[in-house]
Amino acid sequence: MTPRTAVIWAALERELDRRGPEPLHVIDVGGGTGGFAMPFAEAGHMVTVIDASPDALASLSRRATDAGIAGTRITAVQGDADQLGTLVSPASADIVLCHSMLEEVDDPAAVMGAIASVLRPGGIASIVVANRCGAVLARVLAGQMAAATALLEDAPGEAPGERRRFDADSAAALMRSAGFTVEAIAGVRVISDLMPGALADADPTGVLDFEIATSSMPPFRDIATQLHVLARVPPSESPASRNPASRNPC
Repeated sequence: MTPRTAVIWAALERELDRRGPEPLHVIDVGGGTGGFAMPFAEAGHMVTVIDASPDALASLSRRATDAGIAGTRITAVQGDADQLGTLVSPASADIVLCHSMLEEVDDPAAVMGAIASVLRPGGIASIVVANRCGAVLARVLAGQMAAATALLEDAPGEAPGERRRFDADSAAALMRSAGFTVEAIAGVRVISDLMPGALADADPTGVLDFEIATSSMPPFRDIATQLHVLARVPPSESPASRNPASRNPC
């Protein structure tokens, strides 16, 4: 783990410990070259990576081939997050990763609905989104006061001219609107993007420990560069079963 990913991995490892030793089906939406997919596959899980970039998927395939798991535990599928419902069978996944994607898609609510539809009852979504408050603070520290003020005055998740950003409340509301139960919201990169590189490199363990200690602690969580949301499909029934229109027609 690095300070930039430690909080996410800590949450995912707790979920894996909760599940026990059984192999899981993991879908990584926008998984690129496999930064998260490869460790899951190497641990014995079946991973489907969906990404729009053929170059990223080619790099992933080379990594999987070198590790001896290509075609067995890693499957690469070219496509967009908006196409998830047509690329994956409904109620077939245990975990869906969707990291740094909701900022770019046309309809975040539709993507979250698709994620809900492909998860089994009790399945969990790991969602990482850009944090609006962290973006404001970064601009202040860079001396970009006009940009910081403009971003401060925009509604959460609606920054004209920039990629979409969220705060904890708007991210949680999006998950709940898709039928999820929000279990945790943590800050990712609370200080690691703000510290001079030389200072961070001088004490990486201390930075990592601080990131984990403050990730769920307001106000530190709320100034992080990103927010990590863990949201679960209710164990009794999946959102897809309650909303037939969201089912995969294939």
